[in-house]
Amino acid sequence: MRLLIYGDYECPYTHKALISVAQVRRELRVAFVYAFRNFPLTEIHPHALHAAVAAEAAELQGKFWEMHDLLFQRQRALADDDLAAYANEVGLDEARFRADFANRNGLPRIEADVASGVRNGVQGTPSLFINGEPHRDAYDPATLVNALRSAAERPV
Repeated sequence: MRLLIYGDYECPYTHKALISVAQVRRELRVAFVYAFRNFPLTEIHPHALHAAVAAEAAELQGKFWEMHDLLFQRQRALADDDLAAYANEVGLDEARFRADFANRNGLPRIEADVASGVRNGVQGTPSLFINGEPHRDAYDPATLVNALRSAAERPV
């Protein structure tokens, strides 16, 4: 079973969805693969793209999930200086992070995520997909558990 979320680091609704997903992962006994795709809504969230670049720069050092989680925890502080401080906090080589961030080395991945989202009909965040199918219902824990259990029962 697969759960895919297109999200924006500055989007409060993406943050709420990820809190639900964390709870579901603790509750649900059925294993499922979880993936996050960048979909920064730059017209309404001025720091979203830079936060995504920071997450991808952290990925280049094997610390994507640590940075991802910290960005959502500190969602109201996503200025470039904040992002550099977070790199240090999650244990990244700060000089390498600064170079990767400045050179936007993660931008091709972000652009690929956005293009994938557009192909899949994503128009906003969060957008959830279960086994490749759009989840158009609520993303509270109970609803997600039911949707994932239902998906597990369907033949692939």
